Amino acid sequence: MTDHYQLLVIGGGSGGLAHAQRAAEYGVKAAAIEAGRLGGTCVNVGCVPKKVMWYAANQTHQMHHAADYGFDVERKGFDWTTLKRNRDAYVKRLNGIYENNLDKRGVDYISGWASFIDANTVEVGDRRITADNIVIATGGRPMVPDIPGAEYGITSDDFFELDEQPKRVLIAGSGYISVEIGGVFNALGSETHIVVRKDGIVRSFDRMLGEELMQAMRQSGVSIDTGVIPSRVEKTDEGLVVTAEDGRTFGPVDCVLWAIGRSPNVEGLNLEAAGVETDDNGFIPVDKYQMTNVPHIAALGDVTGAVALTPVAIAAGRRLADRLYNGMEGRHLEYHTIATVIFSHPPMGTVGLTEEEARVEYRNDIKVYQSSFIGMYYALGQDKERTVMKLITAGPEEKIVGCHIIGDGADEMMQGFAVAIRMGATKNDFDDTVAIHPTSAEELVTMR
Repeated sequence: MTDHYQLLVIGGGSGGLAHAQRAAEYGVKAAAIEAGRLGGTCVNVGCVPKKVMWYAANQTHQMHHAADYGFDVERKGFDWTTLKRNRDAYVKRLNGIYENNLDKRGVDYISGWASFIDANTVEVGDRRITADNIVIATGGRPMVPDIPGAEYGITSDDFFELDEQPKRVLIAGSGYISVEIGGVFNALGSETHIVVRKDGIVRSFDRMLGEELMQAMRQSGVSIDTGVIPSRVEKTDEGLVVTAEDGRTFGPVDCVLWAIGRSPNVEGLNLEAAGVETDDNGFIPVDKYQMTNVPHIAALGDVTGAVALTPVAIAAGRRLADRLYNGMEGRHLEYHTIATVIFSHPPMGTVGLTEEEARVEYRNDIKVYQSSFIGMYYALGQDKERTVMKLITAGPEEKIVGCHIIGDGADEMMQGFAVAIRMGATKNDFDDTVAIHPTSAEELVTMR
């Protein structure tokens, strides 16, 4: 027996589910296929449990500064098992909410692995399903290096399965996953070491952010070594030892975590049968309307290799449904001025162009404003943490084309400023806005 739907979404992550549910609201008969837990990376092994861990780590910072405000607080211990149990229960509740939302909107949920038979047909177990439109939203997965002993290490997915907190950790990678997990381990008491291939961390962001974060992490006790290309991992009686190509060794440690990038989840989809093209890295190229080279097959989210952020996948999925099923011709996601936050310690927020990108695009027709200060929160104590902000403007009207913040509150303040920047705000618009005092955010509207 073959079932037929107007829309079939392969992948039960945030983007695919957002698309299916929006389409169902327009009266489309839709189904979503997912082999794992609903919610995808974000809900299960990404944004949500990561933020819980960040909050846990943040509690230690609060306790550290409590004495400055007259509190006699003693940290008597930390129970990783309790944190994991409570976090996993929260995620499980979210899985149920996702399934209930599908049911409320009349979207059929099909559990299993999908494989294309042809451009209109997929197979899930012994069931064949056809559809007028198919959306591939299968996300990505962490990469593991092809070196001897790599199997002794874990990935960010495995991090959330740890039943016990490792006392000594080495993280290989320079991106946001590395610094976020590294910050959590360090704050919760693990001896934390980060090794990176080149000269710094979070290099795809504005250089100021990477330099300030590296300094802050080192001051907090994280060891960071640059120019390290792992060549092998060995298991010894004392722990795991990582050897670099240049002969340096790191360890022994109890845990090696690979945070070296992510690859698309396309294995087993049998894309060749549908005629869907992929690039050299396995990602599915799409046009600005999220369409693949096959006219009725779209792709969205991390599997496309575009901006790998949950809200981006959701926004793209909803806009795709608007265009296909609600007559909103030309509706698509514009992948510019997308704000993002790295939940490091301290957190960072960024939107728009880096200073390097702005100089390439606008040459000398830019002006950079920067402010560095100690937030009021640290005024009563000896331990200080710096906040640094940068505004990049272009043209005679000084349109703001980049905004970058590192420091307490960066994660929350960035959202509002991102709206203004996306709308084309100028430096004068910021200057003409009355500041909220005393806050760190006011620095963005008082910067000279």
